[in-house]
Amino acid sequence: MIKKVLALGICSLLANLPVQGQSPGTASKNKGSTLINVDYKSLVSRADLDYVEPVKTSEAGMPVGNGTMGTLLWTTPAQLKMQLNRVDIFGSNAATNNFFQRNTEYGGGAAFVDLDFGVPVFNKPDFKQHLYCYDGLISTVGKDIKANTLIWNKEDVMAVNISDKRQLNAGFTASLRMFRNPVTNRGNHTAVSKISIHGEYIVLTQVFKEDDYYCGSAVVMGIQGSSVTAEVANETTVRLLTGSGQKDFTVYTASAASFDPSIDLTATAIKKLEAAKSLGFEGLHKSNQQWWADFWSKSFIRMKSSDGEANFVEQNYTYYLYVMAASSRGDYPTKFNGMLWTTGGDPRKWGSAYWGANQSCLYNALFPTNHLELLDPMFNLYTKAFSTFEKSAAQQWGSKGIYIPETVSFDGVEELPDDIAAEMRELYLKQKPWRERTQKFIDYAETKQPFFSRWNWRKDTTWVAGRWPVANRGEGAYSPVNHIFSRGAKLAYQYWQQYEYTQDINWLRDRAYPMLKGMAEFYRNFPNVKKEADGKYHIRHVNDNESIWGGHNTVEEISSMMGIFPTLIKASEILGLDKEMRPVWKEFIANLSPLSTSKSYPDLVGQKEYWVGSLPPWIKGNGQRKPDGNTMPVWFFDLCNLESDPAMLKIAQNTYNGYFPNGINKTVYPYVLSKIPAAGAMLGRKEAIKYLVPNQIKRDPAHEVLSNRMDVSEGYYTTNIQRLGRAADAIQLGLNQTAPPSPGADLIMRVFPAWPDDWDAKYTMLARGNFLVTSSIKQGQIEFVELLSQSGSTCRIRNPWPGKMVVIYRNGKRETEKRNDLMVLNTKKDDRLVLVPEGKTPEQFKQNVN
Repeated sequence: MIKKVLALGICSLLANLPVQGQSPGTASKNKGSTLINVDYKSLVSRADLDYVEPVKTSEAGMPVGNGTMGTLLWTTPAQLKMQLNRVDIFGSNAATNNFFQRNTEYGGGAAFVDLDFGVPVFNKPDFKQHLYCYDGLISTVGKDIKANTLIWNKEDVMAVNISDKRQLNAGFTASLRMFRNPVTNRGNHTAVSKISIHGEYIVLTQVFKEDDYYCGSAVVMGIQGSSVTAEVANETTVRLLTGSGQKDFTVYTASAASFDPSIDLTATAIKKLEAAKSLGFEGLHKSNQQWWADFWSKSFIRMKSSDGEANFVEQNYTYYLYVMAASSRGDYPTKFNGMLWTTGGDPRKWGSAYWGANQSCLYNALFPTNHLELLDPMFNLYTKAFSTFEKSAAQQWGSKGIYIPETVSFDGVEELPDDIAAEMRELYLKQKPWRERTQKFIDYAETKQPFFSRWNWRKDTTWVAGRWPVANRGEGAYSPVNHIFSRGAKLAYQYWQQYEYTQDINWLRDRAYPMLKGMAEFYRNFPNVKKEADGKYHIRHVNDNESIWGGHNTVEEISSMMGIFPTLIKASEILGLDKEMRPVWKEFIANLSPLSTSKSYPDLVGQKEYWVGSLPPWIKGNGQRKPDGNTMPVWFFDLCNLESDPAMLKIAQNTYNGYFPNGINKTVYPYVLSKIPAAGAMLGRKEAIKYLVPNQIKRDPAHEVLSNRMDVSEGYYTTNIQRLGRAADAIQLGLNQTAPPSPGADLIMRVFPAWPDDWDAKYTMLARGNFLVTSSIKQGQIEFVELLSQSGSTCRIRNPWPGKMVVIYRNGKRETEKRNDLMVLNTKKDDRLVLVPEGKTPEQFKQNVN
């Protein structure tokens, strides 16, 4: 036992910190508008969480994080409880051979943290807990106890400032606990956890090793403002004890992680902790207040309706942004299955892989929020793993370019031995019967992680004679997430969209172009893409998302090619690259098979034409079904929107109607992953916003939404906000659409293209072309449109008041009038344009928003 007296004598901070109903912050100007002055604090605070009794389950705790490190905070009668998680802790990588049972690998977790007051203090009626979204702080009140919790925006340090008004020398213990026994072995994989005492600090470290793989983490805890005793409580727990009561003090917990075994992670974490201590809790709070105020000032959406539904949607939209800011600013994306909010240790349902469709729920909506920094972790993951995707295209499929699987490790895809790769190609391309696979291939597959796409054909079995034998789902190499190439195309298209939103030519050249070219070359050289008797390129033996296996011209893959090739050609022209390849790419897209429709099925010809999942033949599923509602690929690639070719738009509307044989009303509840609300907004369907968006947020009454607005729809330890991300995407598309009539074409802006007449709304959002757009609608009437041109792009915008004269002001001066349905407005960088209907002036629309 080591005793350390900290004679720091800090003054009381709690008196100056937020209490219920208060949250001091720094006012920030709305850069996007000269007409709307936003009280961001008032607006954002509507998304706060407020508990008057302790939550019944840890998954309903309140979230706090800095984008790399985070936790939910919950209570037991005597304790504040947390599980510190990080986005960069992975127990294993793509090459692992020791997690051949589903859901057995682990990652993300750093330590359990328990702050124990020794006696019940967090019970009704004394209990109150409040999350202040505006400055990222949680206030927890119990009997004679007040605690404020934050995680510093600049370093990975959690600070809990405690005001203890109990009797003098009341007990208090702060503990770090392991997730598992100190040494855990699985084959040649080891997970070693250690606890130790370093002077006045307690430490918990983890090291994961397998072959040449290494990942380590360290968590360090200290207390400022009270004398402490540090002790090892047992083999898995180390703690700090102090005499509390009648004092204020702060518990600091810092973490660090790395894949480099030469880094002293304990020293790194101590350095972070001491930097935080030098500022003190008040200094950390001020730092966070400034960061969060700047964050919120980049965009906003304000909504109202008489029935409260629009207000409810706005509250959840703002909360979505808070959660993403708290969990997506690190070196790796936050994972859909638990994010930074797991509370039961570091296993989680669906394992350690990034699942593309699920991740898209979190990341597809972020462009218009003007928080492109929250997308950086996603882009960085795929860019860093680019070389592994090149290798996997060649090894697994015998193609060129890149192959990004639907499910992928944080470090990409494992490189295979040449003989295993050669056999895999034959089997997966249907060049060799599955029954003829060699024993060597079977043995190699036996130890592989079955959630990774290429091994997902493996079926759950049971232990036999001490082994976990390889079994098959029954359809050869097919599975829900193998034979899917559209994930890579969708990611490449997001790289392109990042260029459209930023107009950053360096991004286009260095990051987006390699992805676009990589995917186009993969498709063009894929052995099962061939020009057939009809003179068209067909693709065979591929999936349509998870439910159609081994299909022909599936809607996912045809949509992807229709999106990628024209965009690549446009990027090639912008950059002046690969001029000799453009005729090749143009020939391919000109002769690509069209999207498959119901006309291909004799029993469906009497119906209005709609898109189908696949042409025959297929191995499993229903090729006649409409596009998967969770992916909606035709809508993703700008193939169908209000600017599209009328024939394409007609099929889109028919297809969309088919999802709702009884119409869209308040009884329809979209699934958490569904893109159908967003697709409806693209088609101008106001009812998609009015009914589908609120109901997607609420979920079907049979399914639970937790007190913290999250859900565990994916299973145990998968606390997530997938449905909030999908709803955010739809909301933004209902407010503003800036999209081309076809991939790679000129962008055209529409304001409020799918907005309910009885919902009032105001917003500042980022639009493609790098315009900050501010607009307002009241009682069904658009009031004005304000455009800040951040790159000097040309703005093509549909007349917000069809058939009426529009008065255009540039940089505060009346410039011209236009009545065109499509107005083309040339801009210079930093130009500010305001559009108002004839008879109005911008000054008439100056207003405050709170």
